[in-house]
Amino acid sequence: MQKTKGRILVVDDEKSMREILHIFLKNEGYSVTVADNGESAVEAVKRDIFDLIITDMNMPKVSGMDLLKSVKKIAPDTIVVVITAFGTTESAVEAMKQGAYDYIQKPFQMDDIRLVVKNALEKQRLRKDVSILKEQLKTPSLENIIGNSPAMRSLFTIISKSAESSASVLITGESGTGKELVAKAIHSLSPRKDNHFVTVNCAAIPEGLLESELFGYMKGAFTGAASNKQGLFELANDGTLFLDEIGEMPLSLQSKLLRVIEGGVFRRVGGISDIKVDVRIVSATNRNLHELIEKGLFREDLYFRLNVLSVKIPPLRERREDIPLLVEHFMQKFSGGRKKFSRDALRLLENYQWKGNVRELENIIERAVLLCDDEIISEEFLPEEIKSAPAVKTVSVPPGGVDFEKLIEETEKAYLLKALEKTNGVKTEAAKLLHLTFRSFRHKLKKYGIEKKIITEQ
Repeated sequence: MQKTKGRILVVDDEKSMREILHIFLKNEGYSVTVADNGESAVEAVKRDIFDLIITDMNMPKVSGMDLLKSVKKIAPDTIVVVITAFGTTESAVEAMKQGAYDYIQKPFQMDDIRLVVKNALEKQRLRKDVSILKEQLKTPSLENIIGNSPAMRSLFTIISKSAESSASVLITGESGTGKELVAKAIHSLSPRKDNHFVTVNCAAIPEGLLESELFGYMKGAFTGAASNKQGLFELANDGTLFLDEIGEMPLSLQSKLLRVIEGGVFRRVGGISDIKVDVRIVSATNRNLHELIEKGLFREDLYFRLNVLSVKIPPLRERREDIPLLVEHFMQKFSGGRKKFSRDALRLLENYQWKGNVRELENIIERAVLLCDDEIISEEFLPEEIKSAPAVKTVSVPPGGVDFEKLIEETEKAYLLKALEKTNGVKTEAAKLLHLTFRSFRHKLKKYGIEKKIITEQ
């Protein structure tokens, strides 16, 4: 099935005119359907979706004006161009008031047809771009991927390599790590960067609506389907479709998604014809898909199709050295660089576990900036769970290595002695402090010669 520049319906009761336009537009690279009267055209619009309709104005029974009004009700996004005979431009102007894009006056040159069709479809594409951009702007996201840790440098390399291909990408990571940000980066670095990046959250859309959102629907396909509607796959044609929370997609839709990935074709809800698309799939999940497969909740064949390339985003707690960079970034974002955290407050931020990852850090910083009127934000403006979090122990291995067994022995001996010191030598109480049984505590005292030392000192 060959990819086309657009889908056009030609409507004219004159056979010769239909054939001329059919041949010309097909040679221009468009997919062309013809109808010999307005009634047939209305039925065609009910059955299928067209990017553009070229219709004669003067036809028996259902005129071009009547067809225009019907199209605006059934498929309001479809562009209509009318053809009118010389001397009847008043009706053509009236058609434009009713929603026609333009009119072509007979007799015309084929260059006129070429130009009007090209401009009309370009306008439609730009309109889709604006619509998608407005949707994307509703969801705030980080302006950049911030980080200079080894884990993030490795991630940048994987993103760059993934962008070079058109293969499906599966992004995994905990909630709040920035999976959508990585998906956008892959798209923006890819050859598809000038085309659409369309996002759909599989967990946010009810199961009954997700299919129609992805694949679109025909008028009358279900209650409330008052007109034909394109789905997100069509909007993402030649671009990237980001399926967030793919693990939440119902099994009933997984087989249909698999068909699109394998064959590049799908049908709208209530439709009878296949639609060809060229879409790169980037998906993301914070769930373990292997567990879902074992439970029968996710198709294994779909998993392999989605996971051609894998990108795993590290949680924030595994790249703590990036926290000061992220703090600086968000302070610039929320205060214009006019405020900063005190040293103690920054230490608490670096010490916290960040179960909500970068998203949680961003929210905490925004909150602190709003609450504190001073230029220096102290720890009192941080949530209690951050202020009371246990200290994170950091260790390092010197170039020459360490004697691990000796290190463990010295640490155990130090804790045993400290516990005895706190309990004034009462062994039963010292054992409780270290959460050891009395027998185990005595054994360790003998192992390190501490009990003998205590007896000697006494």
